[in-house]
Amino acid sequence: MNKKIGLLSLSALLTALIAKPAAAVCPVCTIAVASGVGFSRYLGIDDTITGLWIGGLTVSIIAWTIDWLKRKNIHFWGRNWLVIIAYAAIVIGPLYFYGMFNNDNCICGVNKLLLGLINGATGFWAGAEWYTYLKVRHNNRAYFPFQKVVMPIAPLIILSLVFYWLLK
Repeated sequence: MNKKIGLLSLSALLTALIAKPAAAVCPVCTIAVASGVGFSRYLGIDDTITGLWIGGLTVSIIAWTIDWLKRKNIHFWGRNWLVIIAYAAIVIGPLYFYGMFNNDNCICGVNKLLLGLINGATGFWAGAEWYTYLKVRHNNRAYFPFQKVVMPIAPLIILSLVFYWLLK
């Protein structure tokens, strides 16, 4: 298993080095989220916390895709909604068919993984939007280095700690 983690880390590093800059969510954020998903599963962390990181990764990929379509001047009716629905189906579909959304693993009647997905997606999106809002108020400049990375990831870290504390 350590060999797989090493290969995943090497792949993530190579991807970060050759990735082109995007105006959406930065590549470092996406790699951080992807690494969080892999490591949480490997370490046996609760499905709620794993779901937070899967939700954040999904929102990051959605933002990248929408930004890429914008930059390529690809416009069609319902583009953003279709991208969102497509990625949600790509992520949730396999998890559903593998039985990850069964009723055995619930909190207050809500599946832990689904609860995490929803909260992670919302938290990552809110952090990215908050970064954009603050940047615009600061003459299109970040307040501190790597703010574009910290702002979307911080809600995921905070939510991970809250759910860990609540579930232990």
